[in-house]
Amino acid sequence: MPNRFLRRLAATATTAVLAAGVLTATTGTAQAALPTPVSAATARGYLGQLTVKAENRTGYSRDLFPHWITISGACNTRETVLKRDGSGVVTDSACAATSGSWYSPYDGATWTAASDLDIDHVVPLAEAWDSGASAWTTAQRQAFANDLTRPQLIAVTDSVNQAKGDKDPAEWLPPVVGYRCTYARAWVQVKYYYNLSVDSAEKTALTNLLNGC
Repeated sequence: MPNRFLRRLAATATTAVLAAGVLTATTGTAQAALPTPVSAATARGYLGQLTVKAENRTGYSRDLFPHWITISGACNTRETVLKRDGSGVVTDSACAATSGSWYSPYDGATWTAASDLDIDHVVPLAEAWDSGASAWTTAQRQAFANDLTRPQLIAVTDSVNQAKGDKDPAEWLPPVVGYRCTYARAWVQVKYYYNLSVDSAEKTALTNLLNGC
């Protein structure tokens, strides 16, 4: 893997923990939800640099990506994202959200129960495996699965996340058309940062989306 990728990936978990420490210390109104993705122009440039190759899911298991690790105190990754993405979020001593309000940008729904939300990996774990993560160490896959710094984790309506599954943008896009540009920019930024490949149909879909931003 390129040195750029290895240096970045080694720092990802540390950066995420530091960022999460700030988030868990805040109260009241939520911080911005998904970290702002790169511009459409930058994303187009990134997309042009990604390797195009067929996907290979041989050997994949979700357990190969340790996720929802402890970030700060009693808070794991899921709970940290819920605090970040919600408004007026109140948590108990175990960091579980007991009240709050969450807007799901994928479908435009608003929820007041954390149980109605999933934390979506913008680039799904299985998709990452298909695109190069099969060659990573467990520590590298853990860093990817819990990345709070890149635009990779976001709280969304559970049923919408489940409908997405492990599909790429050639197969699934957020129902809210106005959010698709943001989604495409985030997807490409994450794939570029982690030096993941794209398949032909995926690249075509992303190109069309970014050209329409």
